[in-house]
This record gives sequence, C-alpha cells and structure tokens, in this order.
Amino acid sequence: MQLILIVFLGALSGFLYGSYTDGFIFSTKICLFAGLTLIMPSLFKFELRDTLLVWQYKEVMLKGFVVNYLLLPLIAVAIGLVSGDFGIAAGLFLLSVLSGGGMVMHWIKRSRGDTSLGFLLLFINLVFISLSLLMLHLFAMYTASYFGVIYDEEITIRRFAEPVITLLIVIPFLASRVVLLIEPLKSLIETHRKLISQGSIFVILFYLFGLQSSQSLVDIYDFEPELFLNALIATLLFYVLTVGVSTIAYRIESPQERAAYWQSVTRYITLALVISTFSSGTFGISMLLPITFAYLVQIPFSVLIAERLMPPAEKNQTN
Repeated sequence: MQLILIVFLGALSGFLYGSYTDGFIFSTKICLFAGLTLIMPSLFKFELRDTLLVWQYKEVMLKGFVVNYLLLPLIAVAIGLVSGDFGIAAGLFLLSVLSGGGMVMHWIKRSRGDTSLGFLLLFINLVFISLSLLMLHLFAMYTASYFGVIYDEEITIRRFAEPVITLLIVIPFLASRVVLLIEPLKSLIETHRKLISQGSIFVILFYLFGLQSSQSLVDIYDFEPELFLNALIATLLFYVLTVGVSTIAYRIESPQERAAYWQSVTRYITLALVISTFSSGTFGISMLLPITFAYLVQIPFSVLIAERLMPPAEKNQTN
C-alpha cells in the first residue's frame, strides 16, 4: 500500500504544481530517466546465457506470447470499443501490450516463481516494446473511424518509436552492462533499489502530471466527467478478465509458469504512462485515465494474488 500512497502523492502534487504554475513542457529526457532508474536495475541479473531458457521452456514462452500479445489486446479492444472513447480505448490497449512491470520480479520471488525465467521474460518484454508500438499504431489505424476521429499515421506513432526504443531499451541495456563492471556502484544500486524505484516513480508521476497537457484533465472533468467513471470501470473489467484468462492459461503449480503468469497479470504501468505522454495529443488526454487507474487496481490485485500463491508455511509466519 506504500506504493499506492507514492503514486497518489506523485500524481496529485504534480497536477497541483501544473495548475498553479505554467507547468512543464514535455522532454524526452524523462524517458531516459525512466530507462536508467526503473529499467536498467532490472537488467543486472540478466545474462546472455539465460537466453538458452527460451528453447528449454519454449512452450511457456509461446503461451505467454499468445496471452500477452493476442488474447489481452483482444480483450482491451473489446472493452475499448464499448467505452466509446478513443483515448480510453487507446490507454487500455497500451496497457494490454506492455507486459510485466517494475515490481513483477518482486511478485515472482514472493510466490516462489522461477526468477531466472522471470528476468528473461522481463527482458524479452522490454525488447518487444517495438512490437507494442506497432500494435498501438495498427489499433489506431483500424479503430479511428469507429470513434469518428482522424488518425494520421505519418505524424503520430512513428515519430516517437525510435526515441522510445533507444531511451527505454538500448541505453538502459548498455548502461547495465557498464554498471556490472563497477561492483561498488552495482552494490550501491542493488542495496537501495527499492528506494530508487519508489523515488523514480514519484518523480516521473510528478513530472507527467505537472505537464501543461495534463491540465486538460480538468476540462474532461468539467465537460465529460462520466469519462472518469467509464475509465475506472473499463480498467477494472480489463484486470478482472486478465487475471481470469491468465489463471486458466497457466499451470500455477509450475515455478516457470508461475513466473510467466505474473508477466501477464501485471502491466508495465509507469512505462505506459511515459509512452502515453508522447501520444496523448493523438489519442486525447483521456488516454491517461485508464493508465492512472491501473495503479489503483493492479497493486491491490497483485497483493491479493501473491497472498493466495504464497506457500502455506510463509502464510502462517505472516499471520
């Protein structure tokens, strides 16, 4: 619940700052900051030899790919179309194609999942950001007319795909390899990793909600307040169906499938929030709503699921 408080304080203080000042102007430096503070530390334990696990657990990999890049996007599209708002639909779809997250390894460890496979899946999902952006592009192309809006593919998704991939994948991975060569720095980051992660989330949320464009949320509340409720219901429904599909798809008793299970039931929310800032001008500021509500839904869901999956002996110790 501490993370929920950090999320709430970061978003609220950023929004208040933007409302009483001129606000921030968006810069891609926030992507670099997110890449170095959130993504890079998660790559420390990834080693190239771990790629051999792809073949060893190819069935689990295939199952995860089908769930994360076919079933969940289809669920998001269905809910998004019913919502009737292009921004809400796009926000849900972006969540559906960004698997894992900053806390996914915590949940895998806590439920005794296979951490080696978990790190590999986390890395693969980061590499697949390019696929996620392509899918968002295709989603926009084929649904814009349904929502009665115009999507100009030449000036939207394509213009930021390269900087996102560079700042969120390439640079963090190269930086992680350099830090691994500097043991004192690596140990320092590992020791304070939780504090760094939480501080990073606060800074990112403060910045994103302090942007001039984020103040448009006030206009939504003034003129279309029902979108807030619609986005909350849509987000909650998406997570309920996501957990349901994942529970059916994976054999939870297997440590490897348990790791893959967590990569499906959790979404990379902060990464989605960063990426959505690039494209809110295209999809509408309401795109931020389901991504913001995802913090309030995913964290409690994860706590409840982890409690259910926790070994009985550990449950007795915590009670």
